Amino acid sequence: MPVHAVFIALLVSGAATPAARAAPVSQCFGSASKGRLEGGVKLPPAGPNFSAYSAAAVAAGRTHVHATVADIILAAYAGVKTSNPSARYVYGETGLREGGPFAPHKTHQNGLSVDFFVPVRDARGAAASLPSSAQNRYGYDIEFDATGRYQDYRIDFAALAEHLYQLDVAAKAHGAALALVIVDPRFMPALLATGRGPWLRAHLPFMKGKPWVRHDEHYHVDFRLACAPLGTAVGTNVAP
Repeated sequence: MPVHAVFIALLVSGAATPAARAAPVSQCFGSASKGRLEGGVKLPPAGPNFSAYSAAAVAAGRTHVHATVADIILAAYAGVKTSNPSARYVYGETGLREGGPFAPHKTHQNGLSVDFFVPVRDARGAAASLPSSAQNRYGYDIEFDATGRYQDYRIDFAALAEHLYQLDVAAKAHGAALALVIVDPRFMPALLATGRGPWLRAHLPFMKGKPWVRHDEHYHVDFRLACAPLGTAVGTNVAP
């Protein structure tokens, strides 16, 4: 079955949603590509300047992260609300409440991986959100051209750069860090040409190679937190 068909089947059916848990504290195990999560929390579906990419994804349980990652994401959105109040942000796939394999992704297994859809402006220059439906795989099938345009939308590189900066600031404030940032290589010159560009170039761990799928409609962030080995017993806490 094609990857996009697997994605839609899992999303609509909710078959990948694990049973609810009551644990208020998160613990990650293993790595982003082979891991699990205890006490994952669901990101809020919307806020003053952000929203989830799909209500169906939220209902299917595909927007869980480590609790500290959730705090970082919300703090970063608050930061960009102050520094860039007109921007609008959309987050995408994150992971399951208990982590583990997360088709069709190769990572997103330990609660530390998050996809963010690129912030865009419409033909009038107003902040907008990309169209999201089952027909375009909830936004993941959107393809921007080399100049960062798709139909009447264009990527707001200044807003993207500010979000990455605020994610790094928030991560450090929570005793964490950004472990990996994946942006479409075609867009790196425009991103680094923004006001935040020199800082991003000096401080962020951008992927050097080519990702296994295009990252033109979204950028991927792996966070760094202390995780227990994958085989560690349930209920183990690891000091930061």
